[in-house]
Amino acid sequence: MVFFRVAGIIAFMFFCWGCHSDTAREADVAEDSVSILKKLKKISDEIQADRKAKEIDEIIAGKVRAGFNGNVLVAQKDVIIYQKSFGMASVEDSLLLNADSKFQLASLSKTFTAVAVMKLVEEGKLSLDLTVKDYYPAFPYQGVTIRSLLSHRSGLPYYQYEFDKKVRSQKLYPDNQQLMSWFSSEKPTPRPLNLPDHFFSYNNTNYAVLAALVEKASGMSFDDYLRKKVLWPVDIRDTFAANTKNDSIQINRTFGYQNGRRLQKDFYDDIVGDKGIYSTAPDLLRWYQALRSEAILSKESLREMYTPRSFEYPGLRNYGYGFRLWVNDKQQTDYIYHTGWWKGYNTIMFFDLRDDFVIILLSNKYNRTVYNIRDIINILHGKDRATTVEESILDQ
Repeated sequence: MVFFRVAGIIAFMFFCWGCHSDTAREADVAEDSVSILKKLKKISDEIQADRKAKEIDEIIAGKVRAGFNGNVLVAQKDVIIYQKSFGMASVEDSLLLNADSKFQLASLSKTFTAVAVMKLVEEGKLSLDLTVKDYYPAFPYQGVTIRSLLSHRSGLPYYQYEFDKKVRSQKLYPDNQQLMSWFSSEKPTPRPLNLPDHFFSYNNTNYAVLAALVEKASGMSFDDYLRKKVLWPVDIRDTFAANTKNDSIQINRTFGYQNGRRLQKDFYDDIVGDKGIYSTAPDLLRWYQALRSEAILSKESLREMYTPRSFEYPGLRNYGYGFRLWVNDKQQTDYIYHTGWWKGYNTIMFFDLRDDFVIILLSNKYNRTVYNIRDIINILHGKDRATTVEESILDQ
């Protein structure tokens, strides 16, 4: 079954319908809705959505047989081709997953952090070429720019290893500002991995520091800035940071499982930016549509984010600002995506702006088949284009 959605348009029209009692206005809204649905039905036929849905269903069925437990949403040209839930949100409570279940996005959270940073850059509150020390004078590392953090070229140490003994022995649950304080006060200073901008090295420290900078520059918590300034304006309402004080995160939330058991809260779960965003498959579709339509950031900012920044090693995998990039043999971006893997959660959001499709898989039970999406990509391309993506898109 194929579903239709245009991000925000129909929702906004029905919001207006509920706010105004004018009969003529209600008639206009209804007429516009019918027109949009007719247009989407035409697009659905043109892209052969029903055929693609059947072929995707066969692939997902194989993942379910291999243990996949989660939600899937695949859309093209604003037509939801495939959307299903499989398995449990909470085994202990016998709660089934539904379309609006909230999953920990793990490293897919980095896309939200990068956009929040670029939003502050557009507002003039952050600068890509200023260093962390410009905002945190006691930060002990020289020359680490926001640009180098975004592209994983900072050379900073891994916070998870440097402070692991401290948090576990003292049972501490640090947040981002506490992490910045530790980096500034720890003696001896944790040794950097390299000088800034020497080479690409994927590192969660970069995005934990970026989330702290969002808080510093905005004067708001990371969660508040993200929701109020980035997400709510584009009608993304079910997405939160893990340390949010808003009880809404408990509605339709999931729990992570690995090796048959529920994983408890981790000592680092209150550090966000590198991970820690909870979201739903429908919200991630809106996220894609908001990025595609330049509703949050300018075309120039998005071009910066989607530009490959890592050329030390030849290949088709690259990184921009907060997004992994699959490039062609000319080192131009073909696909934009990010994966996630944290405490039983496996996630991926993968999109192609040319053929206008997005693939979203969210799992709360460890299962590597989440990252095997090549066959789905080829279905969405059709016969005219074969993907260069490998069987597994997972980047270690």
